[in-house]
Amino acid sequence: MVKAVVVLGSSDTVKGTISFVQEGDGPTTVSGSVSGLKPGLHGFHIHALGDTTNGCMSTGPHYNPAGKEHGAPEDETRHAGDLGNVTAGEDGVANINVVDSQIPLTGPNSIIGRAVVVHADPDDLGKGGHELSKTTGNAGGRVACGVIGLQG
Repeated sequence: MVKAVVVLGSSDTVKGTISFVQEGDGPTTVSGSVSGLKPGLHGFHIHALGDTTNGCMSTGPHYNPAGKEHGAPEDETRHAGDLGNVTAGEDGVANINVVDSQIPLTGPNSIIGRAVVVHADPDDLGKGGHELSKTTGNAGGRVACGVIGLQG
């Protein structure tokens, strides 16, 4: 079993801790919570770079080792890092429980050292017709991010 963790933060009040667990070659389970969000849907993605030297802007594009278009987590055509949306309740807290087979913690496509980004707006899952739909899901600004690291 391999475990990883990311501590999310931003210059605002958005923060959270998210855990990743993978057993063998199975899917990766993502769980945790993010607080300080406005109520509603927020894009939730793995970004290509674990670089936060310029805040969340330096994390690069969505993690996309296969060079596909943006899509929903259940779509065959999607970036590996496209994890859809998280939903914040009226209290501003989004609880996360995702199981995904395209974000391994080991091997050549490992997400260790990459970043998790929570966006200001909903991810339209590539179906919104906006010019950014097929690249970012038109999910808006980056309100929190952190680098995924191995956990003991």
